Amino acid sequence: MPTTAPVPPSPPLVLVFSASDPSAGAGMQADILTLASLGCHPLSALTAVTVQDTVGVQSVHPIAAELLEQQARTILEDMPVAAFKIGMLGSVENVLAVAEIIADYPEIPLIFDPVLASGRGDELSSEDVISAIREILLPQTTLLTPNAPEARRLAESDDDDGEPSIDICAQRLIEMGAQYVLITGTHENTPQVINTLYGAEGVIRSDTWERLPGSYHGSGCTLASAIAGCIAGGASLEEAVRDAQDYTWQALANGFRAGMGQFIPDRFFWARGGDDNAAQEKGDGKADDQ
Repeated sequence: MPTTAPVPPSPPLVLVFSASDPSAGAGMQADILTLASLGCHPLSALTAVTVQDTVGVQSVHPIAAELLEQQARTILEDMPVAAFKIGMLGSVENVLAVAEIIADYPEIPLIFDPVLASGRGDELSSEDVISAIREILLPQTTLLTPNAPEARRLAESDDDDGEPSIDICAQRLIEMGAQYVLITGTHENTPQVINTLYGAEGVIRSDTWERLPGSYHGSGCTLASAIAGCIAGGASLEEAVRDAQDYTWQALANGFRAGMGQFIPDRFFWARGGDDNAAQEKGDGKADDQ
């Protein structure tokens, strides 16, 4: 009798809610490249279509919330998802739709990169969207991964007298419901980039990285997706944060300038090989745990 070949096991499945970027530097394309590079199978629920390049964003066109929900629920009814990753949502209606979907799967870890502006400073999230994020998405978030300006904007208070510290922002975001917050220091005026992971008890780990020259399109998307991919692969949250930072630094160090604007991280740097690996020229990329 003929024998049936064994079916190979499925790679970890990660469902991404984010917007399309035709340059593939950021957004959904960056998420897919990162997750595939890390051995995951990326699933997608598109939240918006953007018109942008490596220089900046020209326009954002949110997907109808009903269509967004249909994309996600169809996938979730068919495939066992190991992690969620959220990027730009595009509208209040989409925030509500995603929050409702996520609420039905409380056991699945959620990595949320709150994309509020482009690298050039183009506004991508209105105050209404930010309010909705605070109220209904943060309480469902396993790990929030803002850069410092995003953390300050999400955590701002009418009682602030000046700019709140990163520590205070993290504390407020955790009080809003996020279980953990990783605040990245790429936008801070420090000689090196310092990324700090916070939990309910305060700082869990702080990693220091060489500050690379130039500006990169999609670094935040890469980091958040890498964390989601590592968690989907079985890593603990702290292990995932550590390993994803290393992966992201290497992707940035090997970045390329495809257009006239920002560099694009090379998410498949490990596949290029060779002695001219840019990461070897720019440093070993090793984090200093503090």
